Amino acid sequence: MTPTSTRTTALVTGASAGLGHEFAKQLAAQGHDLVLVARNASRLAETAEEFQRSYGVSAEVLPADLTNDDDVATVVERLKDAARPVGILVNNAGIGLLHNFEDNHPAEEASHLKLHAETSMVLTHAALKGMLERGDGRIINVASVAAFLPRGTYSAAKAWLVSFSRWANLAYRKRGVRVTAVCPGFTHTEFHDRMGMDKSVAPSWTWLRAERVVSEGLADNERGKAVSIPSKRYKVVAAVAKVAPARLMAGPARKPK
Repeated sequence: MTPTSTRTTALVTGASAGLGHEFAKQLAAQGHDLVLVARNASRLAETAEEFQRSYGVSAEVLPADLTNDDDVATVVERLKDAARPVGILVNNAGIGLLHNFEDNHPAEEASHLKLHAETSMVLTHAALKGMLERGDGRIINVASVAAFLPRGTYSAAKAWLVSFSRWANLAYRKRGVRVTAVCPGFTHTEFHDRMGMDKSVAPSWTWLRAERVVSEGLADNERGKAVSIPSKRYKVVAAVAKVAPARLMAGPARKPK
């Protein structure tokens, strides 16, 4: 289906599962049309049908591997289509690496960094011009509370995304474009299962529900906040990380062998 001209269209990456699926769901419930981006084409089609049926919105399907330059270019082209403007961009697609840096192949690390930082930057750039011309737009970059912790290249990539979002919100908010880095902690999604993590290592109190992360993130973006940290417990973690010694915040997985 083609998005209607009277509704705002939201493009969500990683939309077939996890936080991406929840972002798309809540945006559809608010009446926004969707462009759904993910690698799994069949699952993406099922997701589109679900939202069209449940919320009466239009849902485009755009299968893409956002670590692949050609696929990224396809999404860029869609974001730049002035005849079908995208008013909300959610950069959510992400992956995790289970092992320590020294045990990962450099190609894995490069792909990981590309997806979290470079691709988010490229898609933001593609969406921004049209948003500025219209004087209205919303961009959400899904980062992590790990951005405030010294925990490997995942933290480093997410720290870049938080810094980028802070700057972009400062630079463009007065021109009508709100940019927010959403920084959840452990969240009940497929993310940790796909990377092979033993989720029992994290206490039950540390886990958040995807519905809460997304609802708070959307609300904070609507208010123009540059950084959204869902839940008081993770706000405390981020605050403590600013003053605590790095060795205390690094976590057991990053201690030297």
